[in-house]
Amino acid sequence: AILKAGGAYVPLDPDYPADRLAHMVEDSGIALVLTQAAVRTRIPGADRLQILEVDTLDLSAESDADPQVQVSADSLAYVIYTSGSTGRPKGAQLSHRNVARLLDATDAWFGFGPDDVWTLFHSYAFDFSVWEIFGALCTGGRLVVVPYWVSRSPQDFLALLRAERVTVLNQTPSAFGQLVHAVEQDEEGGSGLALRKVIFGGEALEPESLRPWFDRFGDESPRLINMYGITETTVHVTYREITKTDLQGGRSPVGVAIADLGLYVLDGSLNLLPQGVAGELFVAGAGLARGYLNRQGLSAERFIANPFTDDGSRLYRTGDLVRWNAQGELEYLGRVDQQVKIRGFRIELGEVQSQLLAQPEVREAVVLAKQSAGGARLVAYVSLNSPAEDGLLKDRLGHALPDYMVPSAIVVLDALPLTANGKVDRKALPEPEMASTQQYEAPQGELEEALARIWAEVLGVQRVGRHDGFFELGGHSLLALGLLERVRALGLGVQVRTLFQHPRLADFAQALGREQGQL
Repeated sequence: AILKAGGAYVPLDPDYPADRLAHMVEDSGIALVLTQAAVRTRIPGADRLQILEVDTLDLSAESDADPQVQVSADSLAYVIYTSGSTGRPKGAQLSHRNVARLLDATDAWFGFGPDDVWTLFHSYAFDFSVWEIFGALCTGGRLVVVPYWVSRSPQDFLALLRAERVTVLNQTPSAFGQLVHAVEQDEEGGSGLALRKVIFGGEALEPESLRPWFDRFGDESPRLINMYGITETTVHVTYREITKTDLQGGRSPVGVAIADLGLYVLDGSLNLLPQGVAGELFVAGAGLARGYLNRQGLSAERFIANPFTDDGSRLYRTGDLVRWNAQGELEYLGRVDQQVKIRGFRIELGEVQSQLLAQPEVREAVVLAKQSAGGARLVAYVSLNSPAEDGLLKDRLGHALPDYMVPSAIVVLDALPLTANGKVDRKALPEPEMASTQQYEAPQGELEEALARIWAEVLGVQRVGRHDGFFELGGHSLLALGLLERVRALGLGVQVRTLFQHPRLADFAQALGREQGQL
């Protein structure tokens, strides 16, 4: 509706903190919000906006004719906000042409059509959703919007894939890993699926993680495709089919460029680098965004003149470290700046640090992505001007940042360790101890005691008290799935939402008891 009316859309996820939504509303200058009655109260500055609740509108008297609004290929289609190193999210501007050429340029690989069924698995504020929505609707397919709680429960999601006969599945590798495990635990062994394409994106893919899937399904039906990409280059940049031969090891293979894009691996002086030498990836071609909304300086820094042509074209500086392999394909090696991806979400560590430094108690701050048993997680190290109550800083960050950007642990030091040249010595920072912010009270009863043992093992902590919170101890959605599986092994049926709605041990045990009819 927005696009046919000649407008551009700015996705506002109601689960984002109010401060972040307020910045997006003000920065984008939106005047009209399409929403639902149940989330209207979460819209910042609603009294200054025109708001339409789509679930309460009476459209019976409205025309269903094409509005005949003149929209060109270069008209703005959407602005999606991504994490910003200065502490402010930045809005990438993409046109109709950007999206249309993405579908045209990849058609020879996929051949999507009206018989395909897609899932909208990701938040519509995450750019992967652009591929999911328009990939289905622009090729005549059917789009299945996955309910939030189903997206958090691999078993329920597997059942949805069967029931809806989904043929095109888009996943981050982390989410797909949980689905693979659900298939292994499934009584039907994953039979009854109609999948023909599984497309990965959002984070680095380790081929070895696909071994259980290949052992069960092989590598021909469905086909598994790895697609590297960035919001500023219209979702996808490269294509690489993953087969059993990729299980031999090696870096995350991201493959070859989409036909209308150019890839350059350059050093710090913008010189081309030879095969096998790591450098920063720059992207050219029809997928590049206009730039960042209201951020001319940042746009000029990230979108630069292409030194290899004289046609006035641009290069986008990705900040990703890559190299060409012997097969002429790109391998992804990591980041050259402070940007990381955790569970598919792109995070500027500088944005988290800026929010910490904005707190009056904080003197110094550095944020790192640390590897743990449950995958990468954010850890912050701070020194303080004045004492801060336990949990205060995390609570404040939760009001300004989405939950995936709030560090699992905030470690307080007398001062941040420095190297000889005065930089933060990251190697000298201690490993965080995931400790409770609550006064310890021992679990009560057999159920609480059993759950406390499971929590301690899954979270890697010494003990768990009855008032401790799963997420406060470093838990996240992927660890939650492992925890629930252990709980089910006790013979207790439990839903994902139970843990999210009752994250403290005693409350979780009580909710479990009610569900089992024990209370």
